Amino acid sequence: MDVIYIDPPYNTGNKDFKYNDRFVDREDAYRHSKWLSFMHKRLLIAKRLLADTGVIFISIDDNEQAQLKLLCDEVFGEENFVGEIVWFKKRKGSFLSNQLVSLTEYILPYRKNQPIQLFGGRPDTSESQPIIKRTNSKKKLSFGASIVKTKLENGLYKKGLYGKGSSATLLLNDIEVKNNLILTKFDLEAPFVWSQEFLDEEINKGSEILINTLNFQVRAIRHNNDSIKALASFIDGREIGATNEDAYDFLKQMFDSDRLFTYSKPVNLVKKIIESASYFTPNALILDFFAGSGTTLHATMQLNAEDGGNRQCILVTNNENNIAEEVCYERNKRVIEGYTNAKGQPVPGLTNNSLRYYRCETVPRQTTLPAKRLLMQRATELLCIKEGLYDEVPTLSMGEQIRGYGKTGEYLLIIYDDLCIDEAVTLIRRTVETQAEARFKVYVFSNGQYPYTEEFEEVLPYVTLCALPDALYKAYRQVLPAEQAPVRLADEEAAEDSPLTLF
Repeated sequence: MDVIYIDPPYNTGNKDFKYNDRFVDREDAYRHSKWLSFMHKRLLIAKRLLADTGVIFISIDDNEQAQLKLLCDEVFGEENFVGEIVWFKKRKGSFLSNQLVSLTEYILPYRKNQPIQLFGGRPDTSESQPIIKRTNSKKKLSFGASIVKTKLENGLYKKGLYGKGSSATLLLNDIEVKNNLILTKFDLEAPFVWSQEFLDEEINKGSEILINTLNFQVRAIRHNNDSIKALASFIDGREIGATNEDAYDFLKQMFDSDRLFTYSKPVNLVKKIIESASYFTPNALILDFFAGSGTTLHATMQLNAEDGGNRQCILVTNNENNIAEEVCYERNKRVIEGYTNAKGQPVPGLTNNSLRYYRCETVPRQTTLPAKRLLMQRATELLCIKEGLYDEVPTLSMGEQIRGYGKTGEYLLIIYDDLCIDEAVTLIRRTVETQAEARFKVYVFSNGQYPYTEEFEEVLPYVTLCALPDALYKAYRQVLPAEQAPVRLADEEAAEDSPLTLF
């Protein structure tokens, strides 16, 4: 994953966090420990899922901010902490508190293990920026004739010291000003931020150099497209339509109800976070495993529509209170197809998108033959998603033994019973006879790692073989290694009999 964004339960003590299927209340002496245990397992998996150049963003409030920072330092490494982002979340404060009115929350970003660049926008080309900083050491810069614009009055200006203190500027030549230009080539000595080489590059790129006051403080308006700003550590939700009120109003207008989901994050906040981490990789893969109302997917689609990106997003949720089906999926379905809001106004859809979902179920961890067959059967939808082929092809299916999916020229064949390989070869041969360009990705059940290459020799030029479920077990072992085996069940049943569960 290139970007992971999660908004976990905040552990406020108000029945917002379950541990071992029980709500943790504020009076629980182990409230913080339980929350940390809950988060620790998920963050370990998240770290393994992150690309080396990836970054994870975690929303949190005051209840667990300090504990989360320490936990993330342990999981991701203190050296990979990017910094703390403060989000101004409310347009109006609450009158319920007699101490402090909570107006902010936090977002903690951690990188995987390599330097990252978080995009915060481009400099405002309508405003000039100083290129002198009083704490810098002094250096000399040369400015060409008729290059520097100015608001100084027409006339001659003698060389000498202008301004006061550590930021004073030494003019090394007499100059002439006429019609808002310094006509003379001249040198300045001051605590410049820029080098001569950088100044010359900026001038060549079309940046404007200005001296508007008699203290000869040099400023610049940069017009080149290479310049960017880093993501600011403060996000004012009021300025970008990203407050709690905005999130609440959006869902209320979409569903004409105010009871579906109370604590949704605003789409513009998540969009800004995703943009910051994927501006230079517009085909990024994004994950949110606390999906909630589905804001992360909505933000991804909205960002793609705005900048032409091709980002993909995966959401994971436990479907508590049917939120996956009734809110998360339904919300993003409407975002894609368009809808009419509570005011009767039509909202156009982001139609250049697709939406697929599948349910995860537990399977036995032990590697018995029945367990392997069950794992392969349960993996059907996952394989369809992996290959991007969802439509079943009746002519390539044979009862419960063989299932075929795809479109003209590109097919997925899943063989659940290795005794049916001959029939599968026949199906492939018949297809190739009428579609010479047809190609098949074939997943075949195998009790080991052998994908039955010899049995497919007749049609081997048209197929790519993969033995299942061995490949699935390998993938799971990378994400869920032995040391993260499930905790023993309440009746102390052996660990190898406990279920293998993703998130």
